[in-house]
Amino acid sequence: MTRIAVLGAGYVGLTTAACLAHFGHQVICTDVNEERIAALVNGVVPIVEAELPELVREGLSNGLLSFSTDNADAVHGVEFTFLCVPTPQSPSGRADMSYIEAAAREIGPHLARESIVVNKSTVPVGSTKVVERALRRPDVAVLSNPEFLREGSAVHDFLHPDRIVIGAESEASAVRLSALFLRLSAPVVVTDPASAETIKYAANAFLATKVSFINAVAALCEAVGADVRQVALGLGYDRRIGPEFLRPGPGWGGSCFPKDTAALIRIAEDAGYDFGLLAGVVAVNEEQHQRVVAKAVELAGGSVQDRVVGVLGLTFKAGTDDMRNSPAVEIVRHLIRLGAIVKAYDPTVREPVAGLDDVELCQDPYAACEGAVVMVLATEWDEFRWLDFDKVSGLMERPALMDCRNLLEGAMLRRFGFEYKAVGIP
Repeated sequence: MTRIAVLGAGYVGLTTAACLAHFGHQVICTDVNEERIAALVNGVVPIVEAELPELVREGLSNGLLSFSTDNADAVHGVEFTFLCVPTPQSPSGRADMSYIEAAAREIGPHLARESIVVNKSTVPVGSTKVVERALRRPDVAVLSNPEFLREGSAVHDFLHPDRIVIGAESEASAVRLSALFLRLSAPVVVTDPASAETIKYAANAFLATKVSFINAVAALCEAVGADVRQVALGLGYDRRIGPEFLRPGPGWGGSCFPKDTAALIRIAEDAGYDFGLLAGVVAVNEEQHQRVVAKAVELAGGSVQDRVVGVLGLTFKAGTDDMRNSPAVEIVRHLIRLGAIVKAYDPTVREPVAGLDDVELCQDPYAACEGAVVMVLATEWDEFRWLDFDKVSGLMERPALMDCRNLLEGAMLRRFGFEYKAVGIP
């Protein structure tokens, strides 16, 4: 059993803490949000994440997981401290390191001798040095151990990783950290901190590139009469390409891709390299929002001014309640700017959404359909497959549906009298 502190109880921190406790380590997880910590102490997980509530309750019941708001007390006597605090995007596009630096300054005097601090947050290249300076503890090693967790399957990804990346200046400290993950049968990549930090950014940038690429191919398919589903299938069977992230949609979003692509572009600029390829990936993504909105407007008869548009889904993908940089939210904003009256439903959203004050938030999907001239299916929640579309058609002013996720069968919708459009499908 190893004593561990995890600073930050967000998606990354809470998943890291719960999984390390599941491995049999003694873990204390902290956060500045007192309300969040109070809920966690009682076994209430304030985010939607599969398997995480069960792991938190398991850790609480066996005494291996605890929660606190006191960082200084939490790191006292622990061997490893994981920094999982936010690194939001600054106005310049760079990652904001202020939370990381503040946490490091706070805990520096209280760390045990020769303990290890681990950067788990996504941080710019060179951040281990930044943390070292803030700690002012030459006896404490700072390592990089980037996370590769997908929201909605974070626990599964932690327990079944493709690889574990450790960036360290010394082999001895890398060996100590890797021992925490002995239960995992994944390759361990030990490298220098700068390379470890770059691996994280490059991985997210590459995945964002695949999504933008297939969305651009979808636009081509529409122009030439091809079916993007068949094109993606043919591409995915190529072992050099693979099928993952080749599903067209309204664009990528969430807490990682937008922030990390912007940060990598700025990292490249600061180093004197024009990363034009990645800038193009971002531009294609922004264009995709506009493309699906244009299709919805066309389905509505050419205008949504003062007309009801129903939106199904607000989170950036199914399986999470996260709406940060959600393409669904961007679509709603575009519709509002065009004068639409938007009614929306999402199974995880029950409170009004900040910045979308004009949106009527409905408690069931059928309420969002009432009086709509077009429905926009923006998030791929499975429950939307099984709606009573005969009932939906009867509730709408005109039965028309823009399927941004290619979730439904066009032939089935047309049998119910719908005009139907999808992404990259003739």
